[in-house]
Amino acid sequence: MPITCVVGILWGDEGKGKVIDFLAAETDFIVRYGGGHNAGHTLVLPSGKLVLNLVPSGIVHAHTVNVIGNGVVVDPIHLCAEIDKLRERGLEVELGRNLLVSERAHVILEAHRRQDQWAENLRGSGKIGTTGRGIGPAYSDRCSRVGLRVGDLLRKGRLEQTLHVLAQQKNSWFAAAGMPPLDVTTMARELGAAGDKLRAGIADTGAVLRAAHGAGKRILLEGAQGCLLDLEHGTYPFVTSSHASTGGAFSGTGLPPHAMRVIGIAKAYATRVGEGPFPTELKDDLGNRLRTAGNEYGSATGRPRRCGWFDTVAVRYSSAVSGANELVLTNLDVLRGFSPLRIGVAYRLPDGRRTTDLPAFELEGVVPEFVDLPGFDQDLRAVREFEALPPKAQAYVQALEQHTGLPIRTISVGPERKQLILR
Repeated sequence: MPITCVVGILWGDEGKGKVIDFLAAETDFIVRYGGGHNAGHTLVLPSGKLVLNLVPSGIVHAHTVNVIGNGVVVDPIHLCAEIDKLRERGLEVELGRNLLVSERAHVILEAHRRQDQWAENLRGSGKIGTTGRGIGPAYSDRCSRVGLRVGDLLRKGRLEQTLHVLAQQKNSWFAAAGMPPLDVTTMARELGAAGDKLRAGIADTGAVLRAAHGAGKRILLEGAQGCLLDLEHGTYPFVTSSHASTGGAFSGTGLPPHAMRVIGIAKAYATRVGEGPFPTELKDDLGNRLRTAGNEYGSATGRPRRCGWFDTVAVRYSSAVSGANELVLTNLDVLRGFSPLRIGVAYRLPDGRRTTDLPAFELEGVVPEFVDLPGFDQDLRAVREFEALPPKAQAYVQALEQHTGLPIRTISVGPERKQLILR
């Protein structure tokens, strides 16, 4: 059975958590393969809203094994707190049984958070829009081969040795910036305590997943952010520090390359958090209205999301990069009362040329070309059949299929589990 990968098609916040929650009902393993606790997946459960940062979205299903893969950067202290909150909500979280953490995943330290915030402040008007949670510096240390891995938390000698080396390097930077030095003793004590709490769940998750795949188990890979925030293929430099496309799915899990079903998640409109180009952005009252209608605020940070029209140029590009062969369309219900509904179908480059491809450079200067469709006024939240949608809503979905070249087989018409249309 092919492994299924759920990936955000634009800049994240497309509603992956709900889709993964839906698919998890028929899945054995749910695997997070990249990013850190800068991501937030929101689930609306009978008991209320639940926001997950590091723990995979399958944790609400008793039959699943949830894996934090080696491609994730882990703040162990945050993870311990997240587990405690889940248990307080009445969820069963048993390390070693239904939650595993890769021993190869790299650790986010207090030093990384300081670096992140310091570097962002230095960028001035060129800020990237980082969350300041240490994600980028942790990945940077991984690439520089000086990072600390989750398995090191269980090895006191290795833990203290690595922290001393890192502190020696980083304290010289912090001193120059007028920042206090790192306290290695305190860091070692706190990280060691977190390692003890996580000990039962720290494992060679790559070996676990390869064995599960060999045994025919159903595996669902959970991406973080979206393809246009991918380090290699996104709107660089306004990207994250990991491979948010399906390119990170294998390296971030230890699974071998093979045939994989890829489901792309896209909203019925577009959003972006932080800085960077956004060709179809609405910078007026209509954008504010769309933000309010969709409650477009970051689940991890609370930051207001920038809102705009659906961009088929960006969706086609990201779908091609990720190998997506179908789309899940979320938040169609949010577009109630908006008319006309605009769809970005091409760009005009600064030199006047028209393109339907996403350029690597000069994206800030493009002018989108739109097609307009009439809007709908009906409430969609109780609709469960495509044919029961208002004709104008059906026409909008069909136009998105036409301009992206991808079938839309699932449509979300509300935040709750059952508010789905399956075609």
